[in-house]
Amino acid sequence: MNNSVSLIGQKIRLRPLTEQDADALLLAASDGELWNIQLTNIPSPDTVAQYINIAITGRNAGTVLPFVIEEIASGKPIGSTRLWKIDTQNRKLEIGHTWLSVSWQRTYANTEAKLLLLTHAFEVMNCVRVQFTTDELNEKSRNAILRLGAKQEGIVRHERIMPNGRKRNSVRFSIIDEEWPEVRGNLHSKLQSFGAVGG
Repeated sequence: MNNSVSLIGQKIRLRPLTEQDADALLLAASDGELWNIQLTNIPSPDTVAQYINIAITGRNAGTVLPFVIEEIASGKPIGSTRLWKIDTQNRKLEIGHTWLSVSWQRTYANTEAKLLLLTHAFEVMNCVRVQFTTDELNEKSRNAILRLGAKQEGIVRHERIMPNGRKRNSVRFSIIDEEWPEVRGNLHSKLQSFGAVGG
């Protein structure tokens, strides 16, 4: 597995997260003060160092590919995402830890990022399964995952304990290899509707 892979689309790129990216992540997260959201884990000034350390430790172990999402035209960081829970033996992984600056939400950015990640997973890493997990309470995220073409599989009760101590129920979704061609076509169509055809 290439631990330093960059994924480049028409308007955004996903570049490897590094130890030097604390300021980039905080700049992106400050647009909307996303660290105040209780439904997901977004780096704050107090937690960004640990956030990066966990991601890079996972990359060194071969189970995580963490990225900074950047707008190509400006080079501006607009969020973060990662491939994680990478299981090469069973050819599966999870796309998660995805967040975007408020001003970039409901734009082409998430669609193009997902197209880049899924293309890499299915066509480069030869995955047979890509899963997504989100908070049962996070209707916005659940709807976004369904719009990708993923299938809801069920609810995992008390799947994790959140920083505030809440026992979170998580909803799990997946896309399998046989579904990928249709999902890929739908994502390209969505990007065309935004006027941003993904690579």
